[in-house]
Amino acid sequence: MGDYRLLIGGELVDGDEHLAVVNPATEEIFAKVSRASRKQAEAAIASAKAAFPVWSKTPIEKRQAVVSAIADVIRDNADDLARTLTSEQGKPIAEAQGEVAWTEGYLRHYATLTLESKVVQDDETARVEVHRVPLGVVVGIVAWNFPLLLAAWKIGPALIAGDTIVVKPAPTTPATTLKLGELVKDIVPPGVINIIADDNDLGPLLTSHPDVAKVSFTGSVETGRKIMKNGADTLKRLTLELGGNDVAIVLDDVNVKEVAPKIFDAALLNCGQVCMAAKRIYVQAPIYDAMAEELVKLAKEVVVDDGAKQGTRIGPLQNKAQFKKVQDLIESAKKEGGTVLGGDRLDRAGYFIRPAIVRDVKEGNRIVDEEQFGPVVPIIKFEEDDDAIRRANASPYGLGGSVWSGDFKRARRLAEQLDAGTVWINQHITIGPHIPMAGSKQSGIGVEQAHEGLAEFTQVRVLNMAK
Repeated sequence: MGDYRLLIGGELVDGDEHLAVVNPATEEIFAKVSRASRKQAEAAIASAKAAFPVWSKTPIEKRQAVVSAIADVIRDNADDLARTLTSEQGKPIAEAQGEVAWTEGYLRHYATLTLESKVVQDDETARVEVHRVPLGVVVGIVAWNFPLLLAAWKIGPALIAGDTIVVKPAPTTPATTLKLGELVKDIVPPGVINIIADDNDLGPLLTSHPDVAKVSFTGSVETGRKIMKNGADTLKRLTLELGGNDVAIVLDDVNVKEVAPKIFDAALLNCGQVCMAAKRIYVQAPIYDAMAEELVKLAKEVVVDDGAKQGTRIGPLQNKAQFKKVQDLIESAKKEGGTVLGGDRLDRAGYFIRPAIVRDVKEGNRIVDEEQFGPVVPIIKFEEDDDAIRRANASPYGLGGSVWSGDFKRARRLAEQLDAGTVWINQHITIGPHIPMAGSKQSGIGVEQAHEGLAEFTQVRVLNMAK
């Protein structure tokens, strides 16, 4: 078991308590990590506040160099981070290595971004300049599906903007993030990055604290609502990347054998535990049966096993609560008349469920209306193109969506009607640090990634100067 301590004020400190971290592939404790008390959480905020005046005035070139150095140390410790990630999160080692590489890559991109001021008026009467200045202390709260990458999505832009940050990982996946704290301790000035772990008890303190200027949160819609309420008294800036029930609309002119594996991958990356995964597959009637058959075939062939084993394609659900939720949704699909192919639990320890392909379901069924966040793929039949758009847009979520067709013009016409922050054509979950990401409706507030995401960590300051 590793030594995972908190990073507060530039020092690695033992928690006042400890937290057991369970390996979801074995249901055994693989690590005991430091757990912060309220006093330690307040100390982390105080450290970030104390570091802000100097860090905010540090030239952006030096801030970029620090973020680049963080990327370097992640690269140099990639194997260790990936193994820890698989042990606590459950994802196959190849996906864990991919997450570590993506984390490094995102940080390197952030290190290239700048905050340019602009002149909006310069005439005989006045000169007006628009500047982007740091906000102050940011709290970054990270979900358990991509604990390292999501932490970087908050750390990178916060540091480039000149903010300081307190990061809190999910209590079921704190080890990799705490390990990151150990690695950056001597790279980042004291107090600029603080990393603490809790047992889901410190969120209200962190998100309501008067010294916190902004909260950047990735997680559920329910928790996002609570954060909005907690931050209301001080009108905190918020970036909320929340749940999605993303649609994939498959038109009848596709090559089913070519498209089915891509849909399968889009639905089942990280055991389906991806906010932007394809979670509702609308398939046009003429190819409905053929698509269902191909997806079932892929589900039967895929290797479900401990993520630490080479060749594993799908690991376990990350935690017991999510495991039970997915099981409940599969049972609800059966009770509501759906045909469930697969979806059985492996006869062993661990939170393993074989992929379930669910057909003959529709809106009003829980498996369609709710975000399953697991290895369950509901397939919904539709007749006309416009009917698919109407039904897809009826969801309260709008994170992402995709349209699949052999006719680009036809696909684009539908894509432009989807009510989602990101819409793909003939692909899904294709993202990058240079591409803004934002949810619509109840899938979130604010923007992440690219210059638009960096701007969310700043305050607009207008200098309006008479001549």
